[in-house]
Amino acid sequence: MSSGWHWWVQVGVIVYFLLLNGTYLLLNLLSMVSLLGYIRRHAEIGEAAPYLGVEPAISVLMPAFNEEATIRTSVRSMLQLQYPELEVIVINDGSKDSTLAVLSEEFDLLAYPEPLRQAVPHKPVVGIYRSRRYPNLKVLDKENGGKADALNAGINAARHGLFCGVDADSILQRDSLLRVVQPFLEDTHTIAAGGTVRIANGSTVRGGFLVSAGLPTNWIARFQIVEYLRAFLFGRLGWSPLNAVLIISGAFGLFDRERVMQVGGYRSDTVGEDMELVVRLHRHHRLNRIPYCIRYLPDPICWTEAPEDIGTLGRQRSRWQRGLAESLAAHPRLCFSTRGGAPGWLAWPFMAVFEWLGPLIELAGYLFMLVGLAMGWISHTAMAIFLLVAIGMGILLSVNGLLLETMSFRVYNRRRDVLRLFGMAVLENFGYRQLNTLWRCRGMYQWFARRKHSWGTMRRSGKWGQ
Repeated sequence: MSSGWHWWVQVGVIVYFLLLNGTYLLLNLLSMVSLLGYIRRHAEIGEAAPYLGVEPAISVLMPAFNEEATIRTSVRSMLQLQYPELEVIVINDGSKDSTLAVLSEEFDLLAYPEPLRQAVPHKPVVGIYRSRRYPNLKVLDKENGGKADALNAGINAARHGLFCGVDADSILQRDSLLRVVQPFLEDTHTIAAGGTVRIANGSTVRGGFLVSAGLPTNWIARFQIVEYLRAFLFGRLGWSPLNAVLIISGAFGLFDRERVMQVGGYRSDTVGEDMELVVRLHRHHRLNRIPYCIRYLPDPICWTEAPEDIGTLGRQRSRWQRGLAESLAAHPRLCFSTRGGAPGWLAWPFMAVFEWLGPLIELAGYLFMLVGLAMGWISHTAMAIFLLVAIGMGILLSVNGLLLETMSFRVYNRRRDVLRLFGMAVLENFGYRQLNTLWRCRGMYQWFARRKHSWGTMRRSGKWGQ
């Protein structure tokens, strides 16, 4: 009887990891088909982003909390974007450093009191400023309320029908807005679109724009390059044709402001405000039978600074996992709803089984297999099969992602950099991904314990923005 339950548990662990990586592999294949079709369509109009002259005006919202190291570069990047009509709104969410002073000095701010509509709730705004050098730059100074609260203040202050949320430690490529707005021009039912976020560490940035992509010397940042490629290009791209994208990164997403206000704006009681909003938009439109479309595009690029120390990275990943748990738990009615479509029948269950509960199951599986091998409960053959499924297929997924990246966008042109990234794709499966699982389990504990929400503290180097 004892050996019986051992056998069933080891089979269950192996089957779970097989389903996990097999489903990701299927998603990779869907992404590959979507990517090749996307490249073919855009090859007909050339590499330059199309400019039709009918693009709707956009409000760029940049919430900032203690961002003095990178705020100059990030704001300059937004002000120099290639787009016919846009305004940039920086929301200083009660920073305790010199963020507001840096903005005032760099952009010559002048107090410009004006009434704000209260379409969505947020903490009080204590000051509104305009730049005397850049007429389309506005700065809100408000009481600290968190990122979601800051974005709501920006939505109320925005003048245009579309708003683009961008992190204050990020920069956009010059044509990113022209690219990410295309779904809104192609389909009037589009309510949100997201682009790809890439790691800026190790790259050369001048005047607010990335001049050349490079690899950081820091290994932690290098691992994240592979991780981001896998998450964006071959995580979200596969869901886009099914209209089942559940995550649009808070670092770079374009939204219909009216539709967002209709569902109440961002929720300030979650750390995953970006995902929660997208899931809520799906649920609202699905259950009310309102036509809509949410898209992911691979070529609008946002460059962001990644953590380079274990402590900061661990806190970030725990926060992301907690946000994912909050977002899914807040909208269980979407799952298997008669009106749920692909988001409710495919994406929500997938995220729940493999992303929400996945870290707990993976950690338990690793521990059981290791203890079982030491105690003689499982054979060396079973352990070899487990490692092949858990580690081998993980390497296959990462390498496949990098291979398609080099065949399509080729952001990293130097052969030496490409070979190093392939090395990272292999090495990350031996320790880094398992460490990520531990951090995500900690995030699950924080969600279960209902820890207080706050801005994620991140140690900034600002080197890429010099």
